[in-house]
Amino acid sequence: MCVPEVARVDADRSGAISAKELQTALSNGTWTPFNPETVRLMIGMFDRDNTGTINFQEFQSLWKYITDWQNTFRSYDRDNSGSIDRNELKTALTSFGYRLSDRFYDILIRKFDRHGRGQIHFDDFIQCCVTIQTLTGSFQQFDTNRNGWIDISYEQFLTLVFSLKS
Repeated sequence: MCVPEVARVDADRSGAISAKELQTALSNGTWTPFNPETVRLMIGMFDRDNTGTINFQEFQSLWKYITDWQNTFRSYDRDNSGSIDRNELKTALTSFGYRLSDRFYDILIRKFDRHGRGQIHFDDFIQCCVTIQTLTGSFQQFDTNRNGWIDISYEQFLTLVFSLKS
């Protein structure tokens, strides 16, 4: 995936790329539109000035990020189907250092499989991984012993959830 010309992506010539413009520029590799929630999540990650859009420099950083994720996705899509099933997802997340139950992988597939086929596409894979990374970072703030357990009040839990960047 090479960086497209910004002029092609910035369809309204505003000098900034909106979520809709980014979604149009992105390809799932399956001829399906990129998940709008994943696009919104990525815009939020790279929008340093909180305008709801990304400028050219932010777009270049985002494009590299997407390319890196695409390479990761392809390396775990063992059957080259353009999607990752439960076992491929488990292999990927285990290689990232996560030790999760089979039941939890079933939950992840149900959560991020928009088409009900027991597999997730590239855009949903990004969303899944970024969500897990974000939640893990928030959890680790309270896991001071680094043993995988936290003891927090209900209000701390709510604060944790509502302070996550959405």
